[in-house]
Amino acid sequence: MNTQDGITAIHTQEEVTAITDDLVLEGLGYTPELKRSFSLFGMIGFAFSVLTCWTALAGSLVVGINSGGPPVIIWSWVGVSVCSMAVAYSFAEICSAFPVAGGQYSWVAILAPAKYARPLSYCCGWFILIGFLSAGAGNGFVGANFVLGMAQMANPDFVIERWHTCLVAYCLLILAAATNIWGRRALEKLSQAMIIFNIISFVVVIVVLLARDNNKQSAAFVFKDFQNFTGFGTAYASLLGLLQSAFGMTGYDATAHMTEEMKDARKDAPKAIIWAVWIGAVTGFIFLIVACFCIDDINEAASSPTGVPIFQIFLSATRSFPLAMLLSVQISIISLVSLAFLCAQSSRLAFAFARDGGLPFSKIFSKVDAKRQVPVNAICLVVAVNMALMSIYFGSVTGFGTILAISTEGFYLSYILPLAVRLWGRLTGKGPDFVEGSYNLRFGLVLNIIGLLYLTFACITFNFPSVHPITASNMNYTCAAVGVSACIAAVTWFTTGKKNFSGPQAGTMFQEVIHGQTTRGSVSVQSFKETQKETIDDNDLDDEDLIMVLKLEVGILVQYWDTIRDERHTPTSRMRI
Repeated sequence: MNTQDGITAIHTQEEVTAITDDLVLEGLGYTPELKRSFSLFGMIGFAFSVLTCWTALAGSLVVGINSGGPPVIIWSWVGVSVCSMAVAYSFAEICSAFPVAGGQYSWVAILAPAKYARPLSYCCGWFILIGFLSAGAGNGFVGANFVLGMAQMANPDFVIERWHTCLVAYCLLILAAATNIWGRRALEKLSQAMIIFNIISFVVVIVVLLARDNNKQSAAFVFKDFQNFTGFGTAYASLLGLLQSAFGMTGYDATAHMTEEMKDARKDAPKAIIWAVWIGAVTGFIFLIVACFCIDDINEAASSPTGVPIFQIFLSATRSFPLAMLLSVQISIISLVSLAFLCAQSSRLAFAFARDGGLPFSKIFSKVDAKRQVPVNAICLVVAVNMALMSIYFGSVTGFGTILAISTEGFYLSYILPLAVRLWGRLTGKGPDFVEGSYNLRFGLVLNIIGLLYLTFACITFNFPSVHPITASNMNYTCAAVGVSACIAAVTWFTTGKKNFSGPQAGTMFQEVIHGQTTRGSVSVQSFKETQKETIDDNDLDDEDLIMVLKLEVGILVQYWDTIRDERHTPTSRMRI
């Protein structure tokens, strides 16, 4: 009899799933503190609302069309989607085995070679944290633009100023934080409602644009004619057009950072990651084709007084203010709710990183409010940094553009590291054993290679300038921002991280208990199973007996880890070696 069989005898399947999820987390060295409320459907809605490719592409559509035209952006979207699928499937496999809120940096800590595990994990954690914090400021900026853009559409005499954008963004960020602190119970239901609303809005936008626009562009304009307004050569312009597609496909790690709040995370988290990317890829492809057919005057859209080119495209295509406003409201709602979800996953990452000692004042930011069961301090930290970064827009548009750029770069750099160490382990066989979870890739090696090559290519080209001639105002400062981020990580590593930073402990033992796999230390596990069998066969079991069984499981997990640690002389009590 295995662990699950015994517990099932006295508890429902849902309770068994919750118990095993918590045991997995205990096996990684963490005490479960967050409430597991997200179902598979709810998490797909959450992940897709963060990813929401078609609305993200709506914001960068004009830039992409100027860098090669519709053919480049449409076909590059296909290529980017395929490569992103490779990354998503690779993440799904790792997340299934190690479902922890730290996501990428935790996976690096587990899978990297002993000598480099802690610094690589720490560096990965900082890159993704900076990516999320920058993305929060960026999403606040986009949401504010949408709100003010609708106000300008309704009142053509209204002139949008930078301080308007900042103040509205502050309000939206505070609203997102309040939703996460006082509306935690509503997040799961909201995520379920949002995927339905998102898909319905997508269909409405597509149908209305196709039905109302009488001056559609030709098929040659959409699929064949190359346009270049960048000032660079054809090949370079095509490269820039491809990068615009990459900007629309980021954040598919959202599910990984919410696994500690998912029911049956090992089974459902991989599905949510993959489904979100598939839905995003398909809706993005269809939206790009329809939008390119319905563009009337690209220059008019780019210079729209609303500050939101897609709003001008709606107005020109529908020839109706009410219809254009309806479509704009739908996209704006999606963007605003996405900001609340982004705040949720950013705060969970900050909480997890602080729990591992990765942040200054980690004890403060790793606390979970016992009543609300959310990391309130981490939420406040995330929103405070978001608002601080948003303030840069007051003084410098170029500086804020760099903040937006570093978000995508930070995401992609954090994606590279877990794939790199996973691939290193596959090819050399020298890394820590990768213990399989409930989701296993058939062509894992090929997908890992495709994903790693794509991410490396994107990270390099993200640093290229996008306009010629190059001036101080249009220069791409992403490389400088990455350097600053690396310096921050280095300084904090040598001041606090090297001493305090830990990570998830080895996943071997908990996989054996949960999945029944044979690994080192199986004598202890077998002994435990025999003891458990004798205990559970007693028909007089009550809740106290169950607690005893679970404590015994966790005790053996800890004892086994202590044995591994003593054998390998690890420098830290919770770092996989």
